[in-house]
Amino acid sequence: MQLLILRTALLSAALLTVSAGRSYDECETLPSTIHVTQEERDDNGRLIRQCEEDVLVSKCEGSCQSKVQPSVNTLSGFYKDCRCCRETSLHEREVLLTRCYDGDGIMLGGSKATMKITMKEPSDCTCYKCGDPTR
Repeated sequence: MQLLILRTALLSAALLTVSAGRSYDECETLPSTIHVTQEERDDNGRLIRQCEEDVLVSKCEGSCQSKVQPSVNTLSGFYKDCRCCRETSLHEREVLLTRCYDGDGIMLGGSKATMKITMKEPSDCTCYKCGDPTR
């Protein structure tokens, strides 16, 4: 049994030595297409029009190096350092929705045929500690 534990410890130490100093974070801003729908309603809540569009936006995507190590200071017996790919900042962007319909589903024309909306998207992404309330 002691030989198995020693081999496991040596293998773990070897793996840590190989990965030391390298970052495996691959968190980046990538393009993505989303379907956006926006409704306009009157004061009584009745639908005036609904506009939609497929929009190319940026998203944060990738993996971040996380680790787990034994610890006598935690209830589970392990210290977990979990990291997640998240936005560092957002910027506002205006988008024009060009397919607008009335409450009966009839496509609108004229001044009601388009709707301009503002949305936020990531400017840049990086790895953060998972569950960090400041991010």
